[in-house]
Amino acid sequence: MLSAAANERLTRVGPGTPCGELMRRYWIPVAPAAQLDENPVRKIRVLGEDLVLYRNTSGGLGLIGDRCLHRLVELRHGIPDERGLRCPYHGWLYGETGACLERPMESAKGEFKFQLKAYPVREMGGLIFAWMGPLPAPALPQWDLYVWPDCVRQIAINVIDCNWLQCQENTGDPTHSVWAHGHLFKYVLERQGNYAERAASLDHTLHGRTKWGNGIKELFAHPTPHGFEKGIVFSKELGAEADLTRRHSTVIFPFMTQTGKAGGPRSEYQIRVPMDDTHTYHICYQVYAAPPGVEAPKQEGVPWYEPPERDEKGELILDYVLAQDALVWKSQGPITDRSKEILGRTDLPILLLRRQLEEQITRVGQGLEPMNFFASDPGMLHGSGEPPSRTRSLLQTYRTLYHKGFASDDADRYGPAIELVKILHRRIEEADIAARAAGQAGTNETVA
Repeated sequence: MLSAAANERLTRVGPGTPCGELMRRYWIPVAPAAQLDENPVRKIRVLGEDLVLYRNTSGGLGLIGDRCLHRLVELRHGIPDERGLRCPYHGWLYGETGACLERPMESAKGEFKFQLKAYPVREMGGLIFAWMGPLPAPALPQWDLYVWPDCVRQIAINVIDCNWLQCQENTGDPTHSVWAHGHLFKYVLERQGNYAERAASLDHTLHGRTKWGNGIKELFAHPTPHGFEKGIVFSKELGAEADLTRRHSTVIFPFMTQTGKAGGPRSEYQIRVPMDDTHTYHICYQVYAAPPGVEAPKQEGVPWYEPPERDEKGELILDYVLAQDALVWKSQGPITDRSKEILGRTDLPILLLRRQLEEQITRVGQGLEPMNFFASDPGMLHGSGEPPSRTRSLLQTYRTLYHKGFASDDADRYGPAIELVKILHRRIEEADIAARAAGQAGTNETVA
């Protein structure tokens, strides 16, 4: 458990808070770029601050305070200009630095004395990132899924009504899959009356996940250059099907987790962006890569979507993995009171996650740079610290079989690119069949 004071230190993210100052040492994804194609001006909330993100008519990006300095009108209703964003009330113009560039109908003198809050923004991989820390801004790190070639991509966005750490601690919990994505999944499908239809194949995710509760010898968690890795050691003597070690998804400090490997048929970053103390801007950055010898269908851009929380009757939708995660995150309350929790042996990775968070908060408080801060461009980065294999994976999992109906088990099913993904998975399967016939070896994937 944590003390009440320690819990506050790790969860509060507003300006001036210890964790908030840590978060301001990272480029933070704040919106899919495609949202600005739909509307070039959007109000956003991040780290307890209300801001306006915009694209001007010259294509430039800006992130500035949300109210005009003149009469405090909300700038989310502003008019994009060649040089910035104009207030809809009297046309005051703000540039990307937050400076007031024009005040129509006012004196031309002293124009640049008026200054809104503003943060640098950059686009990469279909996402817009903001730097909210001390200037000059450091390099925007190129984590591999953002820049991997020959892929189909889509971005799922949800606002989760709870503190960011409840979402991120999920990635430090390899055993939650047994119940949240195994037994709960089975229960939901049985109540819907379609268990036999949805889970007839042994490839369905719930069958494998329920077995992960058998024969657990121990859990492991090891720091890596960019976060930590963790997993479960199984023992046949204790009831597992075999002696084996199953590695879980990779944690990338401070708020990312990576499922699958870059170059795989399906990989994903889950990014838990703190909007404020009790709301999380949750991003699933989904990437479906073509292996050597296979071509991915072409995309015009990276689309975004919002997986629904409830059905047409107002009932919670719980028959896909992300929805099951969101249920348990929110069910802990707006900010869970960790002074009352009772931890067990399966929580070993969560203890490491909290320890790393505290260590990096302390570093920032001492004036040092935290983990994964890059003053200059480090090139393509891999969460595990090692470049992924470019060998085609011959391992069949439900996340390589979306063309056979298994997309229905993930949030991906709602995405606008899912039909392209099915085409790609079909091409990969055909190539895998040919590779098996030729006797080629394959590689494994991590799971979450």
